[in-house]
Amino acid sequence: MKRLCTIFIFAICSLWLGGCINDDVPGRREVVRMGDLLPDFAITMNDGSVVTGESLRKSVAVVLFFHTTCPDCQQLLPQIQPLYDEYSPRGVAFALIGREESAASVAAFWSAHNLTMPYSPQEDRAVYSLFAKSLIPRVYISDNEGRVRYIFTDDPVPSYADIESALDTIL
Repeated sequence: MKRLCTIFIFAICSLWLGGCINDDVPGRREVVRMGDLLPDFAITMNDGSVVTGESLRKSVAVVLFFHTTCPDCQQLLPQIQPLYDEYSPRGVAFALIGREESAASVAAFWSAHNLTMPYSPQEDRAVYSLFAKSLIPRVYISDNEGRVRYIFTDDPVPSYADIESALDTIL
């Protein structure tokens, strides 16, 4: 009986940690690939500013899709804050987009982790689906012509140094 309980708990944990937030889409996961232009979209950030694909195509940009209950996203988001602090004054645009997440849940995570970066909570996958079909976190780094030069996902979760290196290479 104890062995059966252990197997059951392991199976539940594997399902929970194995994929973040309904990511069981078979086949190709990417819509935007390296070398593609950032797609057209418009989002309103929590600070009231509007970010569009067009505006991001005018500068080096970091687009990050996340969900605050995703363990990989929880690992990545606090690493993005110092990158935002260092690179946004240098003209790098950041668009942090909560996939299928309410404003209240993102605000609670931001508050708990002392994050100050603007974000856009999206309660659906409308913007996300322009970029990919599954997997978060997803980080897209584009050059000042809007061409995606780097894509990072959860395999492995990018480090501060990975993203810093990508940004320094483009800048």
